[in-house]
Amino acid sequence: MIQRTLCIIKPDAVKKNLQGNIIQKISDSGFRILGMRMTKLSNETAGKFYEIHKERPFYGELCSFMTSGPVVVIALEKDNAVADYRELIGATDPEEAAEGTIRKLYAASKSENAVHGSDSEENGKAEVAFFFAESELNT
Repeated sequence: MIQRTLCIIKPDAVKKNLQGNIIQKISDSGFRILGMRMTKLSNETAGKFYEIHKERPFYGELCSFMTSGPVVVIALEKDNAVADYRELIGATDPEEAAEGTIRKLYAASKSENAVHGSDSEENGKAEVAFFFAESELNT
């Protein structure tokens, strides 16, 4: 079943100029890029996007990190997109990520882990819609 998922190449990976490598790995894995742009998240946007984590102790640090530099937001589509993308990016902690995954290759730590990935089909749809109007997507 065709699904959508959101990739965010985080400030740590953009600062290291890894976005091209990451996008190539995503493309090579059969994902269709529906929309993509580089942006700098405001405190308000990061806060709203990560609102689900508002009560968690890492929320403030996460928002600060995500607004610390440019990010690349990418709307992706593929059969089984959410599970396949999560497999491609690997565990949140790069020490625990499988060999060859994006986080194993490019993440520095659990908090600076190179990429965001939607955790469910519902969140994939909602997260893509958060950053992209349907009219912006190459469908």
